[in-house]
Amino acid sequence: MLPAQLAQYLPILLFFAVAAALTVGFLVANYILAPAKPDANKNAAYECGFEAFADARIKFDVRFYLVSILFIIFDLEIAFLFPWAITLGKIGVFGFVSMLIFLAILTIGFLYEWKKGALDWE
Repeated sequence: MLPAQLAQYLPILLFFAVAAALTVGFLVANYILAPAKPDANKNAAYECGFEAFADARIKFDVRFYLVSILFIIFDLEIAFLFPWAITLGKIGVFGFVSMLIFLAILTIGFLYEWKKGALDWE
């Protein structure tokens, strides 16, 4: 029927077909069954509590980008601590010392940012 190599991909193709069918089915069911009666309360602003007063594409202060980039950097670096903590018994003294060096560099970078005022919002 199918060559042996193509038969291995049949479950994946079946998975995509089922996913596509469910997606289309849910969209059609939502279109048919959901009431579409918008009113003032349904269309009101709900995230911040007040109506938008300016264009959403305004320029932000550079400090916002700086703080967000610093957060991402430190968040990703801290994520290295979890696998290290789990394998600490297997990696021995070398792994422990290398992580201490990593944390020292991380701390020096954090103190440098703090000293330069990168974390002050004013």
